[in-house]
Amino acid sequence: MSRTYVITGAASGIGKTTAELLRADGHTVIGVDLAGVEVDGDLSTSEGRRAAAEAATQLAGGTVDAVIACAGLSLPKAITAAVNYFGMTEFLEAMQPALAKSDAPRAALISSLSSVQPVFPPLVDAFLNDDEQAALGIAEELAQNEQTGGLIYASSKQAISRWVHREAVTERWAGAGIPLNAVGPGVVKTPMTADLRATPEGSALIDAVVPMPLGYHQDPESIAKLLIWLTSVDNTHCCGQTIYCDGGAEAVLRGEDVWSWNNDGIAQKFAELYAKLGG
Repeated sequence: MSRTYVITGAASGIGKTTAELLRADGHTVIGVDLAGVEVDGDLSTSEGRRAAAEAATQLAGGTVDAVIACAGLSLPKAITAAVNYFGMTEFLEAMQPALAKSDAPRAALISSLSSVQPVFPPLVDAFLNDDEQAALGIAEELAQNEQTGGLIYASSKQAISRWVHREAVTERWAGAGIPLNAVGPGVVKTPMTADLRATPEGSALIDAVVPMPLGYHQDPESIAKLLIWLTSVDNTHCCGQTIYCDGGAEAVLRGEDVWSWNNDGIAQKFAELYAKLGG
């Protein structure tokens, strides 16, 4: 069954690979990027996001089966905050009405293994409060120091994973029958990582912070195929997850126990549920 997909960042990297695989399978793909695809969209501004969503919706005839948000930057600059978080969340929110018209709507975003690396909490908070002005101001300050500029990227990706976990179960998404999920890649062989992978020093750095015991650096197809499954009709119940397709990096960095930190909170939640049932 042919479906209509809207893919941001479709001109390069994971987005381009995903678009190529979908087109080869007979699906319609509407790409959104700065140039060279169906919609020339600037996701660094609110106006650009809304305009891109409107153009994509019009090209799709008003109904979109799936949105895959791949557009992102890794620069230690404030624009990274604008594109990586608001360029995904605001664009997806603008596409939601077109998705809701589909018989089998789906949405997926690119997060990153960086979401479990060190972040700058005030920036994450600004993202999750949807305060773009505050987020850009904080990012500008971080960008002034090469020691802190890298926190912009990681903070944006942690915020994306938290946004997905928070929003996926709401009426706007799950309530409308739209599975919303994210994928967290490790080191993918794309133009974004090319400079680091090109030198022994760069490779040593990324191998230290993204340890991948299974498979080492990955081709973009490994992420594209997971995104395609998450946005296919076969995914009926995966909801609110960030799936780390990273050669085991997340398991190495976070260790075997990512559950017990919230045992008290879970116990309290169940106590409240049982109290409601009993009373």
